[in-house]
Amino acid sequence: MKICPRCQKTYSDDNLNFCLEDGATLTQAKAVDNPIPATVMFSQPRPTDPNQPFGSQPGEPSGWSAPPNQFSMSPPPKPSKTWLWVVGILGGVILLCGGGLTGFVFWAASLENDNRGTNADYSSNSVQKSPSPNAKTTTQKIDLSKWVQGDNDSGVTEYKNGELLMGSKKKGYYYVLTSPAIHKTENATTKVTVKNVNQDDTSLGFGLLIHSNPTPLMQDYAFLIDSENKKYRVVRHTPGDEIEVDGWTRSSAIKDGAQENVLEVRDQNKKMNFYINGEFIEAFDNDEGYSGGVTGIYSGDAVRIAFSNLEISK
Repeated sequence: MKICPRCQKTYSDDNLNFCLEDGATLTQAKAVDNPIPATVMFSQPRPTDPNQPFGSQPGEPSGWSAPPNQFSMSPPPKPSKTWLWVVGILGGVILLCGGGLTGFVFWAASLENDNRGTNADYSSNSVQKSPSPNAKTTTQKIDLSKWVQGDNDSGVTEYKNGELLMGSKKKGYYYVLTSPAIHKTENATTKVTVKNVNQDDTSLGFGLLIHSNPTPLMQDYAFLIDSENKKYRVVRHTPGDEIEVDGWTRSSAIKDGAQENVLEVRDQNKKMNFYINGEFIEAFDNDEGYSGGVTGIYSGDAVRIAFSNLEISK
């Protein structure tokens, strides 16, 4: 079985080397028992052998698991019909007291109009995904406490004081967690707060994934920083490779030491705008992201990074 790394179309003909849809070079597809694995450690530098198993160097293990992070929204309450009983009772009182049928009908009609107006306003406010510029924003706050992984040879995770502490176990490797398919990043603002706990140096960086295949490191973009040297870079992943979109670049927007930095990507109409601590950095076209892709987090070089406030707004 072969797979196109660009459009994810699969082919059963092993003699076929190029995708019939977009012409990309096909790679061997790996069978995955869990449809949404969530962790991957990948070595640096990358292997050059295209037939090497995905996610590990020769002799090195690769960890996979699925964090059970959840998101839920309560349905709006149903409008009460109690007012109909009130109308009937009070109407009878009005008639008995000589108020007349005309006055009762007018008063009941006023209540009906008021009630319809209230329901119309509520329905309007509950629709938050309208393309109208006045529509309200819906924010998915992702519970990182659910992302703690079991013991494995790839990386370390610990949830403490509202932060997910994460890092690879070896220098020269990066460790990645991706979210389930519910947390889509297309036409959304995705952001996370990161902190270099021990102020360690890293040549790979740490940060935020967007437009990711739920299977880690198959297809995504990563927005990474090195806070000690106040630099950032943007990379993308294909099976078995990490490709620089923009190399290490210095930025005064980055806070050094153990200070918190907020990484943010605003995606709209296939355009990605990158921000650090609210300051615009630069923009790139989304030409290589996974359609319907999700978010994730990345930590490299065995550096202990604290992640918090991971959220997606639409």
